[in-house]
Amino acid sequence: MSYQVLARKWRPHNFTEIVGQEHVVKSLINALQHDRLHHAYLFTGTRGVGKTTLARILAKALNCENPSDYNPCGKCTVCRDLDEGRFLDLIEVDAASRTKVEDTRELLENAQYAPNSGQYKIYIIDEVHMLSGHSFNALLKTLEEPPAHVKFLLATTDPKKIPVTVLSRCLQFNLKRLLPEQIRSQMQFILGQENTEFEDSALRLLARAADGSMRDGLSLLDQAIVFGNGKVLAEDVRAMLGTVAQQPVEDLLHALAEQDAAKLLSKVAEIADLSPDFPDVLRRILQVLHHTALAQVVPEAAVHEDDAELIRELAALFTAEDLQLYYQVGLMGQRDLELAFDPRGGFEMVMLRMLAFKPVNTALQITPDSSAPQTAKKSLAQQKKEHDSLPATPEVQQELKVTAGGQNWVDIIEAMKIGGMTRELANNCVLDAMDEKSCSLLLDPGHKQLNSAKKKDCLLYTSDAADEMSEV
Repeated sequence: MSYQVLARKWRPHNFTEIVGQEHVVKSLINALQHDRLHHAYLFTGTRGVGKTTLARILAKALNCENPSDYNPCGKCTVCRDLDEGRFLDLIEVDAASRTKVEDTRELLENAQYAPNSGQYKIYIIDEVHMLSGHSFNALLKTLEEPPAHVKFLLATTDPKKIPVTVLSRCLQFNLKRLLPEQIRSQMQFILGQENTEFEDSALRLLARAADGSMRDGLSLLDQAIVFGNGKVLAEDVRAMLGTVAQQPVEDLLHALAEQDAAKLLSKVAEIADLSPDFPDVLRRILQVLHHTALAQVVPEAAVHEDDAELIRELAALFTAEDLQLYYQVGLMGQRDLELAFDPRGGFEMVMLRMLAFKPVNTALQITPDSSAPQTAKKSLAQQKKEHDSLPATPEVQQELKVTAGGQNWVDIIEAMKIGGMTRELANNCVLDAMDEKSCSLLLDPGHKQLNSAKKKDCLLYTSDAADEMSEV
């Protein structure tokens, strides 16, 4: 007997074997239990999540001779014939290969006749969005007024291409992308039944590479078994997929946390020797950054992750602001990798960009410590010189505005009720010192064009908070 691939051999044959689509299974079983069956069902979702499989199971449940808790028994004549493709009342077509209106008319011309052996005549149309506009029109009439013995089960990966007139006549179920943990658990079960040796870390790599599709995951598992000569080992899976191990990604993130550019580039060079897929490495980094950001807000979110220990460690090393910055830079860098002269160079620039754009804390403390000797206090000229040498960042200006002698310059500006260019001058000044007789302000050199005698006079005579301005 010829070999049967895992995706076909372990295809679910009843509702209880379906993985990850409990919300759809519950609705279908309740409909069967209360005899509230719709004449047309539309299953949507990405490839390999069980759309056509659910349609076939529902077709068996509708015609099964001995259902068990509204689940097809799998043993009666109807179930066996349907599993073997010999059930005459099941008409299954691929719309991608039969798009013409003539094909649709030919398909539906026998719909009016009663089923041969089952209770219902079932039409399963896969990738229904591929039908032409005229084919949809031909199908629409039967959908509007279907015979009582006919059920339509439609499946598609792109429901947006289906006319709303057809959508409105179908009961739609959206199938979810499967989680890596769900795919991994199913792989463990299958390999246990197949008596195949495996490593759990290898299944994690395969489940992540499946990208939410159980069929893709089982196809990769088949490939891994062949590649590993009957075993599924992590080292073989990495070589097969062309991915790097977890450790290089972990080292890259630690170098990023330490702001060590030399270590960062050294690790990239090591990764390059493995002939990796750099876009995949960047996706992995983004995934870890995403999980780390979630763990900082809700620590329990990291418990169920495969790399929970790493995530908890990184959550303590990075600030929330840094994580958001690195994630955004990496996200935009994914697009730029395709434009780079080579993948490694593009990846290096993305990592260096994360380092370059990390904000540096340049806050200036003007108010001297009250416990320090009076002789240690800096002169106004010294303070002004240091201030002029600093970048005029909003953070620096805001801290200066509120840290002089306990006075809040922003509140003083509001109390003076000034406007126009005079207020603009005041907004760009920082309060250096103020007492009952004088007020000293500092102006960033980048805004020296605001410093005119007229504006200073205006600011002087409208201030209720000072009688004299010693310096601007």
